[in-house]
Amino acid sequence: MNKYCLLIFLTAPIMFASDTAITIYNQSFAVVRDTLPINLGVGSNQITFSWATAKLEPDSVILRDIAGRTNLQILEQSYRNDPVSEPMLLSFFEGKSLDFIRREANKPDQTIPAKIIRSGYVPGGASVAPIVEIDGKLQFSLPGEPIFPSLGEENILKPALFWKINSSAAAKVNAEVAYVTNGFSWQASYNLIATENGELVDFVGWISMQNNSGASFQNAKIKLMAGEVNKVQEPRADMVRAFAMKSQMAMDEPPMVSEKAFDEFHLYSLANLTTLRDMETKQVEFLRATGVKAERIYVYDGAALGGWRVGISAGADPSYGATSNKKINVYREFENSESNQLGIPLPKGRVRFYSQDGDRQLEFVGENTIEHTPKGERVRLYIGNSFDLVGERKRIDFKINESNHVFDESFEIKLRNRKKETVEIRVVEHLFRWANWSIEEKSHDFNKADAQTIEFRVFLKPDEEETVSYKVRYTW
Repeated sequence: MNKYCLLIFLTAPIMFASDTAITIYNQSFAVVRDTLPINLGVGSNQITFSWATAKLEPDSVILRDIAGRTNLQILEQSYRNDPVSEPMLLSFFEGKSLDFIRREANKPDQTIPAKIIRSGYVPGGASVAPIVEIDGKLQFSLPGEPIFPSLGEENILKPALFWKINSSAAAKVNAEVAYVTNGFSWQASYNLIATENGELVDFVGWISMQNNSGASFQNAKIKLMAGEVNKVQEPRADMVRAFAMKSQMAMDEPPMVSEKAFDEFHLYSLANLTTLRDMETKQVEFLRATGVKAERIYVYDGAALGGWRVGISAGADPSYGATSNKKINVYREFENSESNQLGIPLPKGRVRFYSQDGDRQLEFVGENTIEHTPKGERVRLYIGNSFDLVGERKRIDFKINESNHVFDESFEIKLRNRKKETVEIRVVEHLFRWANWSIEEKSHDFNKADAQTIEFRVFLKPDEEETVSYKVRYTW
């Protein structure tokens, strides 16, 4: 079995060195770390970091000397996220005139002077139609392509950080820039493929990483943090996402992903440098195992109680709990252990189950989700209802003796197997009427699952029908 785990780090819109690093959390944010060589002169210095993301949290920024030899005295820090655009430049000329070039097919270009009445630029919001004046008349569209003077020094082409740093002496500093940014996310997903022996599955785990930060990162070190880190979440609009997918697989090579415990969480480190572009989703295989035992379990919970609770108010109602649900649920259960070909912490994610038909073609047979699952834990997942197994639950007696504080209730559960193989069905009964109970009569042995639940296990051969019956007495 190959085991994999992830760490993710990214680079911005331009190409960055491989020392750029990003740790992506499964709560839709990331920590980005990059290096910034700084030459400090005596006195005040202006420093620019021009490849930050568009969703950076400004108050999270840390600028420090990696070697720890220089204490950077930061007088001011600014974050600019207003890259120059045509509507923005037009806003600088409201009330003034500009030349526009109008290009038409088979005609020479025309230069048209116009006065900008309204640029249409709305900082941080949706733009509105511009208004220009030509020959004393207004129109709600630009007459052509605007021709601007050269950009001023105050304009930026991409999000950037600016610092004013005071230094008492000249120094060369290899600084680290670190910050928290929104726009990143990751999630795990798992594909379980049943082999001809239906109890054994091939187990494949994937990590999907999304970058919607407004910056691209090339050849970055990547880490993924699995766990629930407390973070104050600010309300924000959902972003439209574009998806691109790339898979990487390794069979006889070192693991693509390694895993280790970190503080109260688990950290997954990607072995190779990875490019993650803005608006891209990338997938990496982090787990592949064969021969994983994933037992198929059939459960008949026929009472259909919904949000049942223990108590006399429910217990005194003869109709409560008398309804019957005929569906027999199908579960898959596996142990996350080395003896079962797994044994690594599994990040939460979606689990899809596939089976092979007679032509060895894969068919989807159900899915569910798992939470973060430590090594050594057992996982049970509901994947659907059985077509060929039927349950029928009927209450056959109900008596109340209020003077003696006694309830007596009897049930009959019929099970039918229309499959071609023998199955075991677990019949779950909830003893909801009161906390004190005893089974007075029973057709089959049962296990006490908890204080209010019992379970019968019944084996049925093909086309066999069997009836489970019991009588329960409640006292208070």
